Amino acid sequence: MTTHRTTFRLGLLAAAALLALGSANAATLRWAGANDILTADPHAQNHQTTHAFLQQVYESLVRYDDKFQVEPALATQWEQVSPTQVRFTLRRGVKFHDGAPFTADDVVFSLTRAMTPPSNMMSAVQSVKEVKKVDDHTVDVILKGPNPILLRELTEARILNKAWAEKHNSLKSQDYSAKEENYASRNANGTGPFQLVGWQPDVKVTLKKNADWWDKPRGNIDEVVFTPIKSAATRTAALISGQVDFVVDPPPQDLARMKGDSNLKLIEGPENRTIYLGLDQFRDELPGAGTPGKNPLKDKRVRQALYQAIDSAGLHKNTMRGLSVPAGTMVAPMVHGWSKPLDERAAKYDVEGAKKLLADAGYPQGFSIKLECPNDRYVNDEAICQAVTAMWTRIGVKTTLAAAPMAQFVTRVMNNDVNAYLFGWGVATFDALYSLDSLMSTKENKTAAGVYNGGRFSDAKLDGMIQQIKTEMDQPKRDALLNDALKLVKDEYYYIPLHHQIRPWAMRKGMDTVHRADDRPMPIWTTIK
Repeated sequence: MTTHRTTFRLGLLAAAALLALGSANAATLRWAGANDILTADPHAQNHQTTHAFLQQVYESLVRYDDKFQVEPALATQWEQVSPTQVRFTLRRGVKFHDGAPFTADDVVFSLTRAMTPPSNMMSAVQSVKEVKKVDDHTVDVILKGPNPILLRELTEARILNKAWAEKHNSLKSQDYSAKEENYASRNANGTGPFQLVGWQPDVKVTLKKNADWWDKPRGNIDEVVFTPIKSAATRTAALISGQVDFVVDPPPQDLARMKGDSNLKLIEGPENRTIYLGLDQFRDELPGAGTPGKNPLKDKRVRQALYQAIDSAGLHKNTMRGLSVPAGTMVAPMVHGWSKPLDERAAKYDVEGAKKLLADAGYPQGFSIKLECPNDRYVNDEAICQAVTAMWTRIGVKTTLAAAPMAQFVTRVMNNDVNAYLFGWGVATFDALYSLDSLMSTKENKTAAGVYNGGRFSDAKLDGMIQQIKTEMDQPKRDALLNDALKLVKDEYYYIPLHHQIRPWAMRKGMDTVHRADDRPMPIWTTIK
């Protein structure tokens, strides 16, 4: 990392034009999606819809530009003092939404809070050992070891006001998996371009423009009203009828109809998200499997059989209607560490071969399994699970499907109370370490390692590779380690990658915005005429 002394500025002419437009035509963005935010606590849940809203309210030391390059935010510059010490100079004159000044105390408090259980955002500070205040506008981040992607990780480490958290007894993050509530889980006080002014769970989220924001928006949105609409048909009807301006997850079956509507437009692009199946490889007996004293999923041959039973080409064509890229590895093509050979299938679709693998593993008559799935989070999530249920049943693995809203489903995954489950993982850092550490490390319950390893598999060799990746500064060596770690996961069938998601956004004709590979719309980059 080199010394950075660049301050983000819009081009003067573009800024002047946009500000004139914004002042003349301030607009409300009426946004709809299938699932609600889970919490207002910035450290409580690593959930994409939640991030999409909270990053409008809370900011980090650094942020991404529209090309996903790191740029200054609450820090204006940073300097690598030593391999394990980075000094950040903080932006002056910034205020929280309640008027309190932003200082180094808030940074020390917030990063420490993110590092401390029950925080679910430890991945954003996984390499941080300590945060020290130098003066009111300078902090030193002390690392456990060198970290080549520290700045990318810190984009997710959001800053809240220390005095506000103390006043409202929210010094620690909400424990979401324990169904805990605290003041910060329902209220917010950030420095961002919007203030959270109302949240009725499963009904409405309302954001209002922060007139005192230190930066200037590139659009004309002064209010955001988000309505979670679980029903695909109802979301489509709301957009077509003009009740909402924007749907972040239009149903694939309605895309042709939307494209034919002169009042609507669609923009789409690849997402940095891989949809996959996880399997319980921890418990000695798989609940409900009908295999007393045994867990078939601990056997690699069984996992391979489940993999070979899945017709990924059929899922792509019939279930996803083309809104997917069949996957062979656990990271998407725009993520550092991906390669074409890794993304090829580990074994071909082969029903008879899958049956033979089950028989060789000692399960010629198969066994029973419950597949759990969200029904309001990913593109066609429940339909994917319905298709997989039929494919697994075809080889003798009698599969029952349990679908639930994401808010209920994610708690079961985090508590490791699942046999098999469908999940999607977006890579906030655009680096494969983010997936390896959170999904594939042995789960510790004390650090970010394995926090979303719902199947609780453990591989000491893989853990060693991941630890090396975290501190390896030699790029060719690090790239080789990333490749080897992802290949090990692939070869052992620890997960079953299905596809990398393509995400279309549908909107009214007069709306313009920037499509994002992280599936997080940016109201500050949005204009409605």
